[in-house]
Amino acid sequence: MAKNYVVAVLNPLRTARFAEEELRRTKTDAIDALGIARFAQQKRPRAAQLPDSVTEELRELERLRARVAKDFADRLRQLHRAVDLGFPEFTRYVRTLESRLAATILSRYPTAASFRGVSVKKLARIVYDGSHKIGEELARNLIEAAEKSVGAHHSEPYRLRIKYLCEDLDVLRRRLKDLAREVERKLDDHEVGKLLMTIEGLGPLTAACLIAELGDPARFDSPGAIASYVGVIPRIRQSGKKRFTKGPAIPLGNARLRKSLFMVVLQMVRRNPWLRQYYERLRAGGKPGKVAIIAAMRKLLTAVWSVATHRRPFVPIMPALITKNA
Repeated sequence: MAKNYVVAVLNPLRTARFAEEELRRTKTDAIDALGIARFAQQKRPRAAQLPDSVTEELRELERLRARVAKDFADRLRQLHRAVDLGFPEFTRYVRTLESRLAATILSRYPTAASFRGVSVKKLARIVYDGSHKIGEELARNLIEAAEKSVGAHHSEPYRLRIKYLCEDLDVLRRRLKDLAREVERKLDDHEVGKLLMTIEGLGPLTAACLIAELGDPARFDSPGAIASYVGVIPRIRQSGKKRFTKGPAIPLGNARLRKSLFMVVLQMVRRNPWLRQYYERLRAGGKPGKVAIIAAMRKLLTAVWSVATHRRPFVPIMPALITKNA
């Protein structure tokens, strides 16, 4: 479109299903091109809209942050495995290995054997997170647990592995904080992004994820269209009187956004009064928990579409509870 061409972005699943109508058995580039041309002639797909520069930068920032978060989660899983081999009792006293406390201790004492000869006072005086000390109680518990540990892997390769993993986690943790700040700064220049954060419980990282995956939500024709794009629409499979309720799910929709929103909605149905009321009404009506969560996700997407379309802050409409007089 920068050269005055009109471009339509097509879902390859649609063109593939369109080609199946003619029962084609041969697949070549020429045949595929002809099929796409026929699809465009019959369906008249809408021209794609290029995102503005702020949206494009926000999309790249959010996807970079998602990749760094994935690297962090991968390193954390590797650290769990390494600690289970060298000092499995460690997580009894330091429950989250992703914390700075765990990284500070393990970088100095990676395995149970590393605690031999370490005094309680020396370990207790170690500072983590810039201002907090480990403390005598935790230090004593770790040293006593290390003496009785069932961990059997204490050689140099295992110690180095844990040390390097802690260093990697520290670097990735700093990068995630830097990227989060950069995302928030970029959202200040994005009209729709700022409006989305008026929905209670929807923070800057979720707003950035929505903009990264949807662009401008107002480009969708309706709330149903945006729900269909994300993949939170009910799937009905029926033939005559028979209903196929246990068939495999069709992998349609934006899985990246759906996964991100699922965790957000889990929190919002607890803390957001507007969404909690809707969720609890569905549960009271007999809907399973996961079905109610997906329905609440669709409700949230409706709010996102409304905010983006009208370019106004979100104002929840709470239906009045019906009470019966005694």
